[in-house]
Amino acid sequence: MFENKTIARLEQMLDAAIDGTFVESDYDESRLSRLESRWKEFLGSSVLSNQNLETERHRLETFISDISHQTKTPMTIIKMYSELLREEASRDDKASLAKIQKFADEICRQNARLEFLIDSLTKLSRLENGTLSIVPTEGEIDKLIKTSISSVASKAEQKKISISYEADSSLKASFDMKWTNEALINVLDNAVKYSPEGGNIRITVEQFEVYQAIHVTDDGPGISEEDATRIFGRFYRGSSVQQEEGVGIGLYLTREIIAKEDGYIKVVPNDKRKGGELVLYLKR
Repeated sequence: MFENKTIARLEQMLDAAIDGTFVESDYDESRLSRLESRWKEFLGSSVLSNQNLETERHRLETFISDISHQTKTPMTIIKMYSELLREEASRDDKASLAKIQKFADEICRQNARLEFLIDSLTKLSRLENGTLSIVPTEGEIDKLIKTSISSVASKAEQKKISISYEADSSLKASFDMKWTNEALINVLDNAVKYSPEGGNIRITVEQFEVYQAIHVTDDGPGISEEDATRIFGRFYRGSSVQQEEGVGIGLYLTREIIAKEDGYIKVVPNDKRKGGELVLYLKR
């Protein structure tokens, strides 16, 4: 009698699992035999595994869709200019040579954009699935900032933009130098990109009990309160910078890197003032 009841109970649990309606809370462990309890544990882990598999499948589909959408524009432009280049190469005059140079420059620019996009998407994928290792250790914030500044210095010089920062070698925090450097470079690169020619980028460090806050302020159009809530989304670009070159992935990558170090990044909206400001909080 007891065995028949147990078997019927197990069949009921198994049927629920096959139908996708199995819920552990539906079965009171106090009323189950040891075998039923272990069977419930197995089915519960199987349901959770299937849920994780479905989540991963959806993430992969989204990632593939992002790659397809974001690479389409640069690849189309490269193809178009390659065809124009072929046409102009068949002519032999100075005007054609000038056009050839222009088309070749555009192909190089789009190729660089494509390389950056693929590289960023690869890093994002590795970050999200946990195969990319970020190891925070105590390091000098001064060294981090100076290294990041040197990476964007040439772009800043081309636009006659000055970068001001008062060095302080005593400031330390817990971060991965390689990846946090990349995160800060993304922020500085945006500041250079959106600042007007002859502008100024200001970097300051503010100490708190738990965090060291790196403030990056520029003379660009800034970020509205509306955009501030969405600017760290993947491929999101603010309404004030739609006409500027970019793919909207740098700040998303930055946020993911800083989050892996138990830090966070915050935008300061500028609805009442000119300029943009982002703050990176690194754990002390």
